[in-house]
Amino acid sequence: MKKLLVMSMMVWTMSVTPSVMAAGNAAAGEALSMTCAACHGVDGNSPSNMFPKIAGQGEGYLLKQLQEFKSGVRENAVMAPMVAALSEQDMADLAAYFSSKPTAPGAVTEELLEAGQTVYRAGNKESGLPACMACHGPTGLGVPAAKWPALSGQYASYVEAQLKAFAAGTRSNDANSMMRDIAGKMTADEIKAVSAYVAGIH
Repeated sequence: MKKLLVMSMMVWTMSVTPSVMAAGNAAAGEALSMTCAACHGVDGNSPSNMFPKIAGQGEGYLLKQLQEFKSGVRENAVMAPMVAALSEQDMADLAAYFSSKPTAPGAVTEELLEAGQTVYRAGNKESGLPACMACHGPTGLGVPAAKWPALSGQYASYVEAQLKAFAAGTRSNDANSMMRDIAGKMTADEIKAVSAYVAGIH
């Protein structure tokens, strides 16, 4: 309960703090997006689960990830050279473009539906794992003001890989180690189940 209160306060604070990010232009972002299309699809809905869907993701979250790929805060051998030549405005424009596109819906595998829904909606009281929906919303749309990502429709394999990376500490661009702390409390089965669940939540 205490953690939920802290998270709620963080969202409120971020929502009333003036944004300092560059204003993105979706039309300019579309012109730049051809480089991204090979992996993420022309509209941000990647045709392969090797790459995440970025369509419909929060604009602030997308901009933050691009900035952190460029600075090296978030390490990725594929993304680093892709963002190296992008200006702040370029990144803002790309974020505006992809955030404006609808996310293609996914589906939940039947055998993991119940277990995934339990973790997502209730967490695990015994291990102190909070409910995922506390930050990512009841329908997986995230909290754009706090730059907490949408999960709805995302490929299960990508979500699973990111949770494992947070748990291992190999991904560390989460504010106040929030996701590293949470993922570290999850079992392999919980990670697999909730990753499958969010693929079809909407």
